[in-house]
Amino acid sequence: SEHLQKTGIPSGSQDKVSVLDSGPEMAEPQLAVDPVATSNLSVKAPEFYPPGYNQNFNQNFTDSSFEDRCDGYLTLAEYVQGFLNHLTEQPGCFETEIEQFAETLNGWIIADEALQELVELIYQQATSVPNFSYMGARLCNYLSHHLTISPQSGNFRQLLLQRCRTEYENRDEAAKGDETARKQFHAFVLFLAELYLNLEIKGTKGQVTRAEILQEGLRELLNALFCNPVDSNLICAVKLLKLTGSVLEDAWKDKGKNDMEEMIQRIENVVLDANCSRDVKHMLLKLVELRSSNWGRVHGTTPHTEATPENDPNYFMNEPTFYTSDGVPFTAADPDYQEKYQELLEREDLFPYYEENGADLSAPGELYFDEIDDEMDPEIEEAYEKFCLESEHKRKQ
Repeated sequence: SEHLQKTGIPSGSQDKVSVLDSGPEMAEPQLAVDPVATSNLSVKAPEFYPPGYNQNFNQNFTDSSFEDRCDGYLTLAEYVQGFLNHLTEQPGCFETEIEQFAETLNGWIIADEALQELVELIYQQATSVPNFSYMGARLCNYLSHHLTISPQSGNFRQLLLQRCRTEYENRDEAAKGDETARKQFHAFVLFLAELYLNLEIKGTKGQVTRAEILQEGLRELLNALFCNPVDSNLICAVKLLKLTGSVLEDAWKDKGKNDMEEMIQRIENVVLDANCSRDVKHMLLKLVELRSSNWGRVHGTTPHTEATPENDPNYFMNEPTFYTSDGVPFTAADPDYQEKYQELLEREDLFPYYEENGADLSAPGELYFDEIDDEMDPEIEEAYEKFCLESEHKRKQ
């Protein structure tokens, strides 16, 4: 108020005084406001769906289980396709929901046509949706053991193998076909490989085996791929052998066959003679290397025994190195180890504050490292400052 009186302004009008009119000592700093960024995106824009995504079967999917929201399906095809899409999006639900899915199918499928429709839906999903071949093979294995319907035309597994045979018989034409035909053929090959690994067949004595017919089929599919050594066919063959090579070789060896050696020889011939790309040849060579290492498997040749200097040539490999008073190195492998190590122990009083493992035993306040000069050498300090400046300059750029 004293300031207002000195400036000749009535005290009653101080509420009307502007900050800018109250003198430089009373002015408040003005903050610059960044312009608000504008966007052409609209919150009302429709949702984005990737190509091939079927909204009709997935629009109601939430975190709840599939069976809780399947009441809206009117036909078997809609129900099965909805579950297949559900597994594609949430493969972790397989264990928790597959049992209920099989029970629903058992109450729904009562005719041959319905079972054949189920097989076709699963086959199409496994050979057209990327990365569903493994899940499709697991689904086929479960249904082959839990579907109760078994019509005269064949049970679920028999109809599935018949469907695969249709594609298998066209292998040579498909391997020679255009890019689209080969792509479909490769999807079938990898699905058949997953079936071979996952489809379990129970014998009369309760033993579980793989489908032997698939084993022979995979060999012929490999022949078809190698007979037409274009890049895409060779890449498919590499994927197939990486997936099933170890299992196939074991099965062939049990029968006294040498089929894998023949496959490796064909690969080596392709590398030498075929006009495939450099990258594909590198993949083939890596596959040969993988097979030479027994497909990456490690088998113990002898039972575990405690390592000793007599039975383990690397027994002393990780032993520490000590030094005598003359600076001569020695390890536990040294014949005079005990004598030299005893000498080292007698010199232990030269390290009063440290154990052998380097732990600091000095009491608080005792000087040891405090006397060490921790300042940088001037030349090093100058180089370090230059490095920091250059790094900061690059960061701002």
